[in-house]
Amino acid sequence: MHINKFRISSTATGQVRIISQRSGLTPNLVCRMAMLSSFEAGPISGAADDTSEGQEFNAYTLFGDFQPLFIDLLKYVEFGLEEFETDDTDLLERLRLHIDRGVRQLSVRLKSPADAAELIAGSA
Repeated sequence: MHINKFRISSTATGQVRIISQRSGLTPNLVCRMAMLSSFEAGPISGAADDTSEGQEFNAYTLFGDFQPLFIDLLKYVEFGLEEFETDDTDLLERLRLHIDRGVRQLSVRLKSPADAAELIAGSA
């Protein structure tokens, strides 16, 4: 699976802007941190919020050279090592859900640039 463009929900877009302003991190870094934070919390289900008004990212801006790694992590978190059948649309929906959940988690944890540095240093 290869993604060219990726749009997050409008709710996540607003939260990403606030987190970016508080922490000094760019929106793509906030989304990367949100994905990883949500992946750490385990599988997710549900339906993502409407994405029609959300921020759109060029996939390279969002994932960098690590797009295959993020997709493989998503598959591992959702399905483990077992064989799975899923389509790309389902994976993209799950990725949006992870970003939404991760952004909510980060909005509580990141109130300043010092919080961002502490979070990054603590995960290394």
